[in-house]
Amino acid sequence: MTEDRRHPAAEAFDAIGADYETAFAGSQAHRASLETLLAQLPPRGRILDVGSGTGRPTAHTLAAAGHDVLGVDVSPVMVDLAARRVPGATFRNADIRQVPLDEGAFDAVCVYFSLLQMSREDQRALVRRLAGALRPGGRLVLATIPLDVEGVEAVFMGQEVRVTSFGPEECRALVTGAGLTLTQEHDAVFTPGHPGAVPEPHLYLHCLREPV
Repeated sequence: MTEDRRHPAAEAFDAIGADYETAFAGSQAHRASLETLLAQLPPRGRILDVGSGTGRPTAHTLAAAGHDVLGVDVSPVMVDLAARRVPGATFRNADIRQVPLDEGAFDAVCVYFSLLQMSREDQRALVRRLAGALRPGGRLVLATIPLDVEGVEAVFMGQEVRVTSFGPEECRALVTGAGLTLTQEHDAVFTPGHPGAVPEPHLYLHCLREPV
């Protein structure tokens, strides 16, 4: 399915393009989160990367370690960039909310900062679906900006966006309410490498779908 380019997130991230990768390349917390995940995966695991962006660092790191990575992103520009940057992974231009997800299909699901332009209702529904798409013993990593905001208009890297998120406790409830066990969390503050950027709070949650 090809996503309508008029989708607000598609328009914003089409315009941002490769600049997003440059702005966030210095995030040591993101890379540390990936290293934690890699240590927990079986060999040649099947991984879903939600909001895969340019493919780096997430899909690139996981594919380079021998895993089978499917990236899904609403922005056709991002998908094109990712396909060229990470030929060892597969990328699909689609709205993850509309992508069928088979029960237990993945060893891991990565959700790095890709929920922020969805409503709270959609975020809750999607995380439940993603939890169901994990095999028993599978892992979900969710990273977000843990602020209690809903439908707030903001300018992100020169693009107007509408942001919705949860405070830290509600972020934890987002994953535990989907039936996942929270195994590790990490707080960080990161300033993107982009003119006018300000420090952002980042929260990384590592979760487990308990074995049967």
